[in-house]
Amino acid sequence: MPDTAFYAWDARGHGQTSGPRGYSPSLARSVQDVDEFVRFAASDSQVGLEEVVVIAQSVGAVMVATWVHDYAPAIRGLVLVSPAFKVKLYVPLARPGLALWHRLRGLFFINSYVKGRYLTHDRQRVASFNNDPLITRAIAVNILLDLYKTSERIVSDAAAITLPTQLLISGDDYVVHRQPQIDFYQRLRSPLKELHLLPGFYHDTLGEENRAQAFEKMQSFISRLYANKSQKFDYQHEDSTGPSADRWRLLSGGPVPLSPVDLAYRFMRKAMKLFGAHSAGLHLGMSTGFDSGSSLDYVYQNQPQGSNAFGRLIDKIYLNNVGWRGIRQRKTHLQMLIKQAVADLHAKGLAIRVVDIAAGHGRYVLDALEYEPAVCDILLRDYSELNVAQGQEMIAQRGMSGRVRYEQGDAFNPEELSALTPRPTLAIVSGLYELFPENEQVKNSLAGLANAIDPGGILIYTGQPWHPQLELIAGVLTSHKDGKPWVMRVRSQAEMDSLVHDAGFDKCTQRIDEWGIFTVSMAVRRDN
Repeated sequence: MPDTAFYAWDARGHGQTSGPRGYSPSLARSVQDVDEFVRFAASDSQVGLEEVVVIAQSVGAVMVATWVHDYAPAIRGLVLVSPAFKVKLYVPLARPGLALWHRLRGLFFINSYVKGRYLTHDRQRVASFNNDPLITRAIAVNILLDLYKTSERIVSDAAAITLPTQLLISGDDYVVHRQPQIDFYQRLRSPLKELHLLPGFYHDTLGEENRAQAFEKMQSFISRLYANKSQKFDYQHEDSTGPSADRWRLLSGGPVPLSPVDLAYRFMRKAMKLFGAHSAGLHLGMSTGFDSGSSLDYVYQNQPQGSNAFGRLIDKIYLNNVGWRGIRQRKTHLQMLIKQAVADLHAKGLAIRVVDIAAGHGRYVLDALEYEPAVCDILLRDYSELNVAQGQEMIAQRGMSGRVRYEQGDAFNPEELSALTPRPTLAIVSGLYELFPENEQVKNSLAGLANAIDPGGILIYTGQPWHPQLELIAGVLTSHKDGKPWVMRVRSQAEMDSLVHDAGFDKCTQRIDEWGIFTVSMAVRRDN
């Protein structure tokens, strides 16, 4: 392929990268590295992401599959080779044992048992593997455990991936299990996908003695991708015919009456009413809805409160739930991207006028912009009178009344949003669209913002492509909608990004928490 530029990288903690060998703060940080590297390669080659094909093997293939799932990059396609979705651990109970030891001891490293002769039949490659000083045998325990958890998430939710995908599986792999690879492939919704099983191949598929077989299949697939125009998946009816819509309808119907799950949820609801008398967080959630602005602000503060020591203990457990930890990480990511957006607008010489159309109590916006003198106007809006009152009180407490206004408004009314004055250059939508399963309302909201923001302006929006506790939340927690069950439809990141793109914005940056639950993205208003 002489007309193609090739880029290769050393993953964090490997090869010629700096830092401890075999270590990364999290697999999510390494996946972000993938995003940054691919964007660099595209920029360096002066092509759009739609001209990029990514090839990845083993653990790298897991990171790329996670990147495609979590970040929804608009690349041409991908080739995954022997993805390590489930590493073979031959010691009984190795995984729970490692998790327990990690909790007790903290960070430590595990040396790989894999010998070069179990990776490939190619003797030169075996010798290279055994002698290359840049090959790291150790892996940090947090990365190994993250690899398992993330792989399970991506395999189970592979239907969110719609990019053209080729999967190559080694037929005689001593390192990873085959079934998760097949499960992943079968769940893909890519209109163009193909699977090849290579008999006799060890785990190092692209370093095998007969690797020409693999490269021929890859070249044929990639040539096919470049021979045809890049195809965009149609998300227009995802809220009615997609797998997340089916799941939402099932959750809305509730569990089978008197089934073990139903009885468990009934018990948990009664227990919450009992404990809610002592736990401030539970009481607030049951009073205003666990998805309300008041509950969200309480989670942000992360200060266990209760009527007694027992209540504070319950509150601490409640606030330490993985969903609420993800919410707090989302706040951190929001503040990071808000500051980045302010810097970008300032560099363009644009006046910085901010609007948040569903601000809740407004804490994350005020925290981000309190010491940003370049911002000349901040408008917070919310449908709830309570949120507006609480937000105005917080503005006054911080002495920001001269810079910040808070008014009641409908985030889904395109006419209201189109008429915002002064015209915003930075719009923020956080935690709103995730609460509503239908896309029509989201489209109306985005259309209003697109009319309000001139080209070059910025939109920051959040997403929820996956959640580990959808069933539990639907069965136990109530929403702000008249105390009805809190049933959520997750939107894949690709679906959310397509709505934003269709409204007239081009996504440029994203962050996601280490659990893969909440995303924060930044997009620039394009000139139509």
